[in-house]
Amino acid sequence: MEHILIVEDEAVIRTALRRLLERNNYQISEAGSVAEALQSTNKHSFDLIISDLRLPGAPGTDLIKQVENTPVLIMTSYASMKSAVDTMKSGAVDYIAKPFDHDNMLQSVANIISQHSPNKHPKTTTATQHRGQPQLGNMLGSCKPMLELYEHIKKVAPTETTVLVHGETGTGKELVATSIHQLSSRANKPIICVNCAAIPETLIESELFGYEKGAFTGAHTNRMGLIEAADGGTLFLDEIGELPLEAQARLLRFIQEDEIRRIGATQSMKVDVRLICATHRDLKQLAEQNLFRPDLYYRINVMQLVLPPLRSRGKDILEIAETLLGRCSEEHNKGPMHLSPKAVQAITTYHWPGNVRELENVIARAVILAEGEEIGDELLNIDFQLVHVNQLRKPLNKDDLLHFEAAPQSTSPFANNPFSNNNASTPPPTRDSLSLDDYFQHFVLEHQDSMNETELAKKLGVSRKCLWERRQRLGIPRKKTNKQA
Repeated sequence: MEHILIVEDEAVIRTALRRLLERNNYQISEAGSVAEALQSTNKHSFDLIISDLRLPGAPGTDLIKQVENTPVLIMTSYASMKSAVDTMKSGAVDYIAKPFDHDNMLQSVANIISQHSPNKHPKTTTATQHRGQPQLGNMLGSCKPMLELYEHIKKVAPTETTVLVHGETGTGKELVATSIHQLSSRANKPIICVNCAAIPETLIESELFGYEKGAFTGAHTNRMGLIEAADGGTLFLDEIGELPLEAQARLLRFIQEDEIRRIGATQSMKVDVRLICATHRDLKQLAEQNLFRPDLYYRINVMQLVLPPLRSRGKDILEIAETLLGRCSEEHNKGPMHLSPKAVQAITTYHWPGNVRELENVIARAVILAEGEEIGDELLNIDFQLVHVNQLRKPLNKDDLLHFEAAPQSTSPFANNPFSNNNASTPPPTRDSLSLDDYFQHFVLEHQDSMNETELAKKLGVSRKCLWERRQRLGIPRKKTNKQA
């Protein structure tokens, strides 16, 4: 049985991770600091150390230098992601963002142990055993489009070809990129995943390419960019259609020359990076509208993989729902649960505009609220009228906004924030009332010229991530400059 050391000062996270790994037949030891971890390594031999980046006293990366024969997986929050990337060159085998997805954590652990222990084979997780479905990585499904996708991934993964993944929001484009990386010769090197829409336009170039000390105000030290951090491995650029034109020009040079130049530097450096891009938008159409560089489009569109929307995947929908139900009930320490016949009907007939991500949120909410073993359709709270939301929209006026502001508030505990991802109790829009999506769209279009994304999100009372996801679902593009680099 493989022995893993968890180094985490937050007891809740440490306990949750220990339970997850023990359920998958790993032996676990725990430590709350680097000092405690080093004491454990003097007494035991570990197959893997999973350490938080920020710990009391020394940072988790100090373990890398002191346990040279043991692989170290770094956990980090988004706020400290850059620090984790910077230290990967020092010897960390990989990093994973908190809060982590259980399947992603199990897959990373299995891969790392397999790579560093040649005689051991990756463990098969519950998800990969589900009904014996044909699948790849963490992707489930046996419908024809998914089987074709698996075959294309297997063929393109061993090559160095640039890949463009196209699919609606929430379909799992990052899972495709991860599968390509894991099946390539770069599997033992890092895969750096970047959501281009989640990084402010003013920071995107410094994030991707890095900068030299003194390059601009606040640049007090040299910083490695994400492309440089991916040297030898894979760079995944999600929502590449959101990149500003200036950053597109720099990215094009990187693709053409296999080299980058940090902001403020006088010399370029060679890098060896496999590029995978993803988008839900029509890049060809954007290029025709001068919102995306045509030369960059043709460079990245060498091999295009298309992810089907959940609504077109037939019986896969129910199988994915049952897998998610088992996972969520386990996470929340509930016993085996099942879907009622009406819940099955609701899940298989709804159109799922948010795809697998929306399905996951619906299942999670139902599990939390359930009091017994059965999940009924009332707990799913699926609103079929939202299928026709585009037909229900109408031009807004002052009376509409007054009607919205005067509307009675829902008594649901999830209704405090009308734009929250957890808002499953929002009443459906009708021709006689103003929908929340209408209000959101009206507010963003009216104020995006005078506010940046952070200010818009603050005014709406949501996170930047939630604002971005709403933009994607409602088709509201960010304000862009037409200036070509």
